[in-house]
Amino acid sequence: MDEALERLHAAGPEREGWLSNHAPMAVEALVRGGQAERVHRWIDRYRPKLEDMPAPYERVTELNWREALGDPRRIGDWSAYFAGRLAWEPWRDVLALWWPRLLPGITGGATHPVIRTGHAVRTLLEDEARSPGAAAGPGGGALDPRRAELGQALGYWAARSAPLPALSVLPPARDADGALAAVPGVERRSGGVRERLARVRGLPAWPERRPATPEEAAGRLRELVAAAVHRYAAHGHGEPVMLVHAATAPNAVLRTLPALPRRLWTASVDAAWSASGAVTAAYEVPGPGGAGAALLAEAFGLSARELFARAAAHGDEHAVKFADTALDVGGPRAGAAALRSLALIEPLG
Repeated sequence: MDEALERLHAAGPEREGWLSNHAPMAVEALVRGGQAERVHRWIDRYRPKLEDMPAPYERVTELNWREALGDPRRIGDWSAYFAGRLAWEPWRDVLALWWPRLLPGITGGATHPVIRTGHAVRTLLEDEARSPGAAAGPGGGALDPRRAELGQALGYWAARSAPLPALSVLPPARDADGALAAVPGVERRSGGVRERLARVRGLPAWPERRPATPEEAAGRLRELVAAAVHRYAAHGHGEPVMLVHAATAPNAVLRTLPALPRRLWTASVDAAWSASGAVTAAYEVPGPGGAGAALLAEAFGLSARELFARAAAHGDEHAVKFADTALDVGGPRAGAAALRSLALIEPLG
């Protein structure tokens, strides 16, 4: 993991003006999914797509960060800012301070920044589990590759922060399945993700009532992730790549919850729903395409390791990350959705 991140950290988080660099996210998923032997060959194939980290524009400080938020010219400046903070402060403290500042812009960068943050946090939490006290960081201004990855993820999010337009609150849905089914599509399904998200006008109220406890908030998030994964099996054909984010974005929030103060969990549910619902509104088409009973039967016969090995062999970064999320949900329905993504998305060339 560390060697892979060091290879990738000279690259910026975007290419061709706004397309996201998925490599750190895919690498983390591959390592966690038992496919570490594929990582460097995967980077070799993906690396030609990447561009260098953008040059500094204007330094981000405690005095000017508000005006710098959402300014993509300052991607390099934001990355440097978080590198400085994380070199001297515990990563959990930095995350807790910036999480509520960044949540309103969760759909910025087509939700990739929050997804990248979720992958980075998962790695750091696993490090803590193996070595209690790891949250304190190395100190002395040193920055290891895993904290550096969190800094780049947060820097990307800050530079691309983009709140949704003011949304109408539509009639409430009883559960996450019903909420996703009730999402009204945008009027014109054309243009890029930024244009489409700007056309979202309203989302159903979900959950019907605000979670009363952090545990309930986590439960609602698990419900949303499962509903979005399962829905992809029948509706992913609407836009196979973009619709994976309806599941992977809220799952990134769910993965981050254990690192956050519990007072932030309920607001995190609201943001995750806005991201999942907005992506669904922007890309889903009416009527299911159907994954078919054959995929469900195939998923029954596969272990989690076998299923993820198929995604790793396929190689597309979105398929890898979606399979990673589907395995978090578990069960044959989620496995069938992952197999559906492998059929719909072009393999990595």
